[in-house]
Amino acid sequence: MKLTLLLFLSISLVTISCQQEYYSLEDYPDVSKIDAHFHIYNGESSAVELAAKDNFRLLVINTFSAECDRVYSANEVLNKEKRLHLDNFEYTTTFCLDNWDDENWTNKTISWIDSCLEEGAVSVKVWKNIGMEFRDKNGKIVMIDHPKFDSIFSHLTELKIPLVAHLGEPRDCWLPIDEMVTSNNRGYFTSHPEYHMYLHPELPSYEEQMMARERMMRKNPELTFIGCHLASLEWSVDEIARFLDDFPNAAVDMSARMGNLFYQTLQDRERVRNFFISYQDRILYGTDMAERESTSPEDLYARMQRDWSRDWEYLVSDNPMTSRFIEGEFNGLKLPRQVIDKIYRHNTIKWYGGFD
Repeated sequence: MKLTLLLFLSISLVTISCQQEYYSLEDYPDVSKIDAHFHIYNGESSAVELAAKDNFRLLVINTFSAECDRVYSANEVLNKEKRLHLDNFEYTTTFCLDNWDDENWTNKTISWIDSCLEEGAVSVKVWKNIGMEFRDKNGKIVMIDHPKFDSIFSHLTELKIPLVAHLGEPRDCWLPIDEMVTSNNRGYFTSHPEYHMYLHPELPSYEEQMMARERMMRKNPELTFIGCHLASLEWSVDEIARFLDDFPNAAVDMSARMGNLFYQTLQDRERVRNFFISYQDRILYGTDMAERESTSPEDLYARMQRDWSRDWEYLVSDNPMTSRFIEGEFNGLKLPRQVIDKIYRHNTIKWYGGFD
């Protein structure tokens, strides 16, 4: 009788210990989470309230991906959202490249950044048009290590403000469509041939994009740097690890690259799992979802629930899974609770600040 009782107690303790070490699918609504890469492109946003239904807060990224007027209008919207949702919302600013060849461009840009930071922005974003699209008056592509950026990045370093950067593209971008690894990459570059670098061999290569970024970071070793989309090293967790080892002030977000993680998990689950555990302080959860004028609240929330619940299952369980992004079945990573808490919340607060 005593032996049976001891065995029961031992099994119960092991069960409780496992429950404490890992989250379950059912824990999803109860865990405080942050989507650290979200976009809002409309004036009357419902995203923050919708996110709260799933216990998410939002860090919204402003991007110079169109005309400069959009940067200004988006900044006004995000500033308003911050005032309305002090505890559940943070945002980045960005800067325009208009009048690049003007000798006063740098000083004016720093003044703009300072005004945005004073209003409440927690970071500054640069986008892939640097290195892939934007040209100076002589028609030369401007790369991220251009000396004209030096004063800006030095200023951010002095202020201890992070630079969040989408530089380059997934390595698939330099391949033919039918050789790309994930279906979301095939879809995006089919729809956006202007960014499909395989079609534009006259533009800088993938390697040139990555080298320009590394030169910039070596010039600014104290700059806090957050690489969007797994820092465009999505094809190899080993390459992301090398990047993080080389640059101790850098972190990466996972946004829009889940397909690449699924693909690598299918190939070698333990390698991917070990990467997440080893670099648990340097990885931020994010999705790259966007609320636009044409997006209804119902459609937006349906996508939030679809993507957020899928990613939660992948990260907290070892369930067999499939994805529209790749062919084949893979198992979730089942990361420890402390790793999940860092990826979903603590790391965003640590690297960006805010969310007080």
